[in-house]
Amino acid sequence: MLLENLFYETALILAASAFLGALALKFRQPLIVAFIAVGILVGPSGLDLVGIDERLGLLAEIGIAILLFVVGLKLDLHLIRTMGPVAMATGLGQVAFTSLFGFFIAQALGFSIVGALYVAVALTFSSTIIIVKLLSDKREIDALHGRIAVGFLIVQDIAVILAMIGLTALGAGEATGHLWIDGLLVLLKGAFLIGGVALLMRFVLPYLLPHLARTQELLLLFAIAWAIFLAAVGDFLDFSKEVGAFLAGVSLASTAFRETIASRLVSLRDFLLLFFFIGLGAQLDLSMLEAQVVPALIFSAFVLIGNPLIVMAIMGFMGYRKRTGFLAGLTVAQISEFSLILGALGVSLGHIDRETLGLITLVGLITIGLSTYLILYSHPIYQRISPFLGIFERRVPYREAEEESGGEPEKVDVILFGLGRYGRNIAENLVRRGKRVLAVDFDPEVVSAEPAKGISVRYGAVEDPEILEHLPFRHSRWVVNAIPGREPNLSLLHALREKGYPGKIVLTAHNRSEAETYRQAGANKVLWPFVDAAEQAVDYLTDSREEFTELTPWPVTLEEVKLRPDSLASGKKIGDLSLRSRTGASVVAVDRAGRSHFDPGSDFLLLPGDRLVLLGTEEGLKMARRLLEEVEAEAEEKQKFHVAEIPLDSGSSWSGKTLTELDFRHRHGISVIGLQRGEERILSPSPEETLRPHDILLVLGHPDAIRECLKKANSEERSFRHGSS
Repeated sequence: MLLENLFYETALILAASAFLGALALKFRQPLIVAFIAVGILVGPSGLDLVGIDERLGLLAEIGIAILLFVVGLKLDLHLIRTMGPVAMATGLGQVAFTSLFGFFIAQALGFSIVGALYVAVALTFSSTIIIVKLLSDKREIDALHGRIAVGFLIVQDIAVILAMIGLTALGAGEATGHLWIDGLLVLLKGAFLIGGVALLMRFVLPYLLPHLARTQELLLLFAIAWAIFLAAVGDFLDFSKEVGAFLAGVSLASTAFRETIASRLVSLRDFLLLFFFIGLGAQLDLSMLEAQVVPALIFSAFVLIGNPLIVMAIMGFMGYRKRTGFLAGLTVAQISEFSLILGALGVSLGHIDRETLGLITLVGLITIGLSTYLILYSHPIYQRISPFLGIFERRVPYREAEEESGGEPEKVDVILFGLGRYGRNIAENLVRRGKRVLAVDFDPEVVSAEPAKGISVRYGAVEDPEILEHLPFRHSRWVVNAIPGREPNLSLLHALREKGYPGKIVLTAHNRSEAETYRQAGANKVLWPFVDAAEQAVDYLTDSREEFTELTPWPVTLEEVKLRPDSLASGKKIGDLSLRSRTGASVVAVDRAGRSHFDPGSDFLLLPGDRLVLLGTEEGLKMARRLLEEVEAEAEEKQKFHVAEIPLDSGSSWSGKTLTELDFRHRHGISVIGLQRGEERILSPSPEETLRPHDILLVLGHPDAIRECLKKANSEERSFRHGSS
């Protein structure tokens, strides 16, 4: 070993890792492969430049603990439930198949019973981290096969924890010679540990976390301390550190802060795991691996071919299409970082030797490297071999339609960042208009408070790009940031664009310069809360109520009412309300967009946002306010406008007439907003436009009015294509 200084060793390890990591990225390989290669390169089997001592080993152990903590933190049992039996059946079926046949193959190759057991179990588990990353990069994480894959990967994660507990109990029994007694003792200790964690989850953590979350740095520090502490407790109770860290993650998985903690720990986890994988590579003896090449190739072929086949067979039997089974099956065509951790645990317990660990590592290098390309190019591969996969599909794949229609990811209309005074008012008004809102805020008191009906709340910061991984932004039409500030707005905009967000993005600006910056960067809309508030304040200070009071020589009682979007009066004419006959109050003025309309007539159309100035007695004004503020009882019953196409036949009675002559607005209750003539489309056509046979009118109005127009425009009724507001 050339280097003796720990600082120099670490510097060299990090430099080599960065270089080989960049090469791996270029060839689209997971970084795990690069990091193990770094260990081989700089370790005794390579250039023998550094050694992995207990100090660097401590970083590796902390990295493993944080990895298991994050797995527990993201344990989404709801996903398993929503995916129905397919996650359980596929996950458990693949685990049983791989472990059983893997054990027999290992026995046939001359491994001992314990060695064969470890190899078989190691071949069972697939990498959740790698698969989720690849599916996210391909934007397939929300596809049916992606959701199924994540579901059975979670089942595998639970199985690996149970395997670690069982192996720990086996190791304790072998050490004393009292296998059953020590196994029972381990189970009792496990029950004690789980019971203690459950009590803390019920009575301590829900009250402690909101206090800690006031400072995100303190929340992150607590999460790391909690993971390491329970890992130490697990080790002290003769469990593995991994089991304790996993339970620490599970204990926080049901809190509102799990997404933020998980996203903040990803980088730290990956950095510390670097030393674990480098340590694995450094400990490999390449001279011994020569004898393991043939077994490694056999096991790799078994994993690359056998695992996808069993997943396809199970999913085909359960009624899924062969394409879904194939794409989901490819996600188990590699072994996991857990397999390497499990092998390291076996070495520490004395169950297997380093040659067996080297074999598991070599299988990991082969399968992780090849399966990455299989997943990246899954669709072209499927196109080539799909004719041969018919055996994996039922004649009627009945389950596919059921899964595609149910268990969908959470769908919202608007994702809103910031629930301060401005953001909360936006959210509440959106809900009044029938929109589904998911709000994100970094204030734990806001998150823990009872949300308004129709508003879901999650903990997170707009500056954190990782938070998008945990939000259903692909299923929302709008993302709105109600938090001012150049950096958070631009970082959110760029993160959404990088993720390929298809909806519209709304940002909040303090001034004109910020607004222009956001527009140039690609924001669809920009909110100016201070400018808008100032304009509204001026409207109130200069409204018609004050002017009317100054002009009237008599003392009068006036009342101002603002029409909300859900008011029954919105969209109606003043005469239709019969306010004077019902309440004795009169509408003497209407303020709209900074302009005052005095003495409006009975045919004056009222719109949402109008401010009506009423004249009358106190009792009459109270009654008028109640009538004007009355809202629709059922939001779903609210009449929505439709946009539809009305084609004109060659014999249409409207042909040869202008839009002015036809007077659609008053005669039929619809508006013509567009006209298609051949390939030409005319938006907002001129009133003097003459209609011709085979024109297609784009109209706006109530669906009943549109149907009536279809009857009148042509000789027979047609169905029409429409969209709702």
